[in-house]
Amino acid sequence: MLYGTPLPITAFPEVGSVRAYAEALDKAGFDFTSTSGHVLGQPPGTNPQRPERQYAGPFYDPFVTFAHLAAVTRRLHFMTAILILPAWPTALVARQAAELAIFSEGRFELGVGVSWNAAEYQALGQNIHDRGRRMEEQIEVLRLLWSQPYVTFEGRYHTLDKVGLNRGSPPRIPLWFGTETGETALRRVARLADGWMSLGDPIEHLPRLRQYMREAGRDPQQLMVRGPLPVGDDGKTAWIDAGRKLQAAGVTHINIVAPPDLAPIQALPRIIEARQVLADTLG
Repeated sequence: MLYGTPLPITAFPEVGSVRAYAEALDKAGFDFTSTSGHVLGQPPGTNPQRPERQYAGPFYDPFVTFAHLAAVTRRLHFMTAILILPAWPTALVARQAAELAIFSEGRFELGVGVSWNAAEYQALGQNIHDRGRRMEEQIEVLRLLWSQPYVTFEGRYHTLDKVGLNRGSPPRIPLWFGTETGETALRRVARLADGWMSLGDPIEHLPRLRQYMREAGRDPQQLMVRGPLPVGDDGKTAWIDAGRKLQAAGVTHINIVAPPDLAPIQALPRIIEARQVLADTLG
């Protein structure tokens, strides 16, 4: 079992706090941390149907932030959760991800998704309406660019004529999909993803996802699964019970999440305690 926790990055007013938080996680034995890959924020209240943390920001660029944090940590893996892949040029993501994987010595994992924010897509010059189809082709192109020095490819959204990163083979970059649980999204995970990051409790949806993988000709045992484990005021017994349920369901990565009303400095001791309790119990 691997244990991680998000970087509460929008709550930090300055870079030194981000660095100190990541160093504390690294020292405490965490395996991974994550942050979102939004490029732009919007004023609070713009999307009243959504939590402000999903769109207001400020957001830190994940490639720049993780490159900095990789230099001051030793074990932590860094994961975008999520990068809105269809809003980005594919070749640019391939380049930045490969460089980060190289400089972090294989400690970068790319988590992607499609998002709902039409304003951000518009500002980045991308069409939100074909984002799912475009992302599927992007995944194919990313893997080609990471595995071949020069690529020739003709698709619906990409034309590559003997171009590439020409960097040899970077460390393997796992591709995680962060999705909801509708059939279209889960079938995309089943066909293309190395790992699935559920937006909520994954347990009830995993049997269906595994069936979709078998139908796609893939071994469900090869899929990594990240599931959230909130650590509220109910204490260690409740945390352990929740962890055991995730483990029994086949979750490979437990994402420890503090209550949203706790400031990062208050949440950190509880998150570290929960990781130790879970590791001692679940392995």
